[in-house]
Amino acid sequence: MDECLLLFDIDGTLIDAGGAGVEAIRLAVQDLYGDEIAVPELDVRGTTDAALAQKLLPAMGAEVSPANIAQLYEAYLIRLREQFQNVSPEAGILPGVHELLNTLKKEGVVMGLLTGNLEAGAWIKLESFGLDHYFSFGAFGDEHPERDKLGPEALAEAERVHQRRFNPMASVVIGDTPRDISCGRVIGASTVAVATGAYALEELSEHAPTLALRSLKESEVILDLVSKLSGGRALDSEVRDGSA
Repeated sequence: MDECLLLFDIDGTLIDAGGAGVEAIRLAVQDLYGDEIAVPELDVRGTTDAALAQKLLPAMGAEVSPANIAQLYEAYLIRLREQFQNVSPEAGILPGVHELLNTLKKEGVVMGLLTGNLEAGAWIKLESFGLDHYFSFGAFGDEHPERDKLGPEALAEAERVHQRRFNPMASVVIGDTPRDISCGRVIGASTVAVATGAYALEELSEHAPTLALRSLKESEVILDLVSKLSGGRALDSEVRDGSA
């Protein structure tokens, strides 16, 4: 029997940071290149921080070099920590997240991250909202500019951390953008798209995910999918018995 592996995006899927990440980018660029610099509009939906760096540096007149990228990451992480210092732990957690993660953890389902965030940035965000303890591994946006290349990294990391093989076809990628759907499809995983980010349910449905949901409050259909991929193992869910 294959064991199901769930890989979660962060922004727009687990949390709504209220633009704190974009503000941290803006401040970091101005810290490095001056307050008078006009930071270009960025489409951050489903992209990776590595890809953002490759767009930002030329716009600032800087070379895309390892040294400049490292400097930008360092400045960004300083500003990101500042932005998240006074976050209310519950304020930005999206609907259904706690209930779903608690049920999956109780049932021993392996959960990891598949996100465009820098690894350090991902943990800053999750720790600020008290969600870090659900996850022990992931694939992150400083590993590849192209999000589609992160899926194999996440599978490899899951196998390294848990010391066993995971079947990609028994895995699920959960996110809020078409790029999450594409990323899951590349590795042959099922995909769950949630309309709690920048895309409407209808827009996500056009990309044919396995499931398209309004939010993670629709936990029962996710648990049904996990049960099916786990060979029919029933999940004793708080969501199912109506207590959550």
